[in-house]
Amino acid sequence: MMQNAPAQAITRKSLHQELVDRLQPLIISGELTPGSKVPEKLLCTRFGVSRTPLREALKVLASDGLIRLEPNRGAWVTLVTVGEVEEVFPVLGALEALSGELACKSITTEEINAVRRLHAQMIESYDTRDLDSYFAINQKIHRAILLAARNDTLTTSCQALSLRMQRARYLANMTEGRWYAAVQEHENILKFLIDKDGRRLASTLLDHMESKRVSVVQWLEAQNEPSEPV
Repeated sequence: MMQNAPAQAITRKSLHQELVDRLQPLIISGELTPGSKVPEKLLCTRFGVSRTPLREALKVLASDGLIRLEPNRGAWVTLVTVGEVEEVFPVLGALEALSGELACKSITTEEINAVRRLHAQMIESYDTRDLDSYFAINQKIHRAILLAARNDTLTTSCQALSLRMQRARYLANMTEGRWYAAVQEHENILKFLIDKDGRRLASTLLDHMESKRVSVVQWLEAQNEPSEPV
């Protein structure tokens, strides 16, 4: 039995981490426009904080690749480039595939049922064309599979890269055809997860990420095409 042990206070989430959690969705959704300067004063007013915790949060976001810090010029929202997408997506796809293979070895019935429920909710969002809800639930499904892999190193690596690409996937509005195809891919993801077929789930997740890469690159290239002369 421990005697005279020093008090260990249970601390709440730090203010700058709370700001990170608030700012990430603003960047991913494009509310903070890619290439724009981060409006520090406006954000301080919006969240009722001083510059100190905000700047600590910006350092975290910079380490995640969502913003860049320039000496004497402040913070800027990073642009999503074709080069970055081409570099990151193959690695992310390999990690997602590995997570699927490992998950099939250790996932519980309860966890499978949780993914079933999320999938049903995602289909409802698809049927109502609620893209914001669809994306949010989609991310929860991928995270559930990742956590079921029971590998902390894999989880950390995959989440870091997924965060960088999540913004690109959100901004690159899917065509109706691509959205339908994505839903069909998720039907197979659920099927192979239920069957605990790690090999086929890994292959499906890899193909799923490759399809996302193609759609994002096509969207980015379309943004960079010169306008037709008037």
